[in-house]
Amino acid sequence: MLLSDIADVALIAFVTTIVIGGCASVLLLALRRASLFAQLCVVVLAVTLSAVASMITVANAMYLSAHDLTVAVAVASIAGVVSLALAALLGWMIVRNSRALSAATRKLGAGERVDEVGRHYSAELAALGAELVSASARLADAHAQTAQLEASRRELVAWISHDLRTPLAGLRAMSESLEDGLADDTQRYYRQMRSQVEQLSRMVDDLFELSKIDSGTLQLTLDDVSLFDIVSDAVADVQSFAAGREIRVASAFRRDVVVRADARELSRAITNLLVNALQHSPHASPITVSADVFDGHASLSVIDGGSGIPDADLARVFEPGWRGASARTPAVGLSAGTAATPGSALTEPHSSGAGLGLAIVRGIAEAHNGSVSVRNVPGGCRFDLSLPTAA
Repeated sequence: MLLSDIADVALIAFVTTIVIGGCASVLLLALRRASLFAQLCVVVLAVTLSAVASMITVANAMYLSAHDLTVAVAVASIAGVVSLALAALLGWMIVRNSRALSAATRKLGAGERVDEVGRHYSAELAALGAELVSASARLADAHAQTAQLEASRRELVAWISHDLRTPLAGLRAMSESLEDGLADDTQRYYRQMRSQVEQLSRMVDDLFELSKIDSGTLQLTLDDVSLFDIVSDAVADVQSFAAGREIRVASAFRRDVVVRADARELSRAITNLLVNALQHSPHASPITVSADVFDGHASLSVIDGGSGIPDADLARVFEPGWRGASARTPAVGLSAGTAATPGSALTEPHSSGAGLGLAIVRGIAEAHNGSVSVRNVPGGCRFDLSLPTAA
């Protein structure tokens, strides 16, 4: 076959393809909102018609006999029809899976979980289906966490409302007694009213601290501080309110441990752990504080002599406002077993009684890139506060 003949064939095929391709482009623009299957049919039809038309045009230009030309046209036409049928079948298989993905997407948008989106016949569709399943799992987990947080928030509001009413009711009753002249010992009532106000102030302070932690606005002034000094100050701060419960620092306490922390916030976290231990330890039972270093982290442990925490509740002790089945509502910071009388003195002034202390401990620990955990031990409960050591 001469080079000039090859050039003629190429020219005929090019011109035919350009004409049919232009028509197909116009048709695709008209069908731009149609289904993917219809658009695939237009593409396949254009390709097939281009090939068949090119063959017929070239065969006609070769001046074949009428019989040979008829045979060539018949072969090209039949091959084109069969190719179109095959392309339609394969296109339907692809589109069927795209429809399955569309259905899964609508299901995901409606808030339902998508676990499986059918078989796939291309890597792209398979990857898209896997992403939909993964996104559905993440959304389900996020929904569950949101529901849990909302339940915790409602529980917190209920507890706070209850705890606020208690001192407010006492303040109202005592102020009315003073106003009506029914108080035989006004100084005792004044002292108790001041105690109630201090209790309310601690609740508000805890709520403000927790709001800063939750909003990410807790500002830390980091410095190298001695963990032993912070613990010693916290123990001395609450020792006078222990009501017969000894707070002792273990002899194995590492006194050379230095952590990178905000001294004020760290002291607050340790104090909350000690107050929590005091609230849940029987009278005369010891509370032990120890510290050590593991893998570049300082671990501070507070071990009380209480009855422990049910295993089902261990995962919830750091939730804001959560209280176990055996938890009590502190009567204006009074120690366990102390009656709330107008003249009673404060014994645990660092506890607001709103169930926020341990949540604040967790927030402060995480703000320092540390962690806090809890577990039951023989004869009590152990809280471990882990913080990075100073470089």
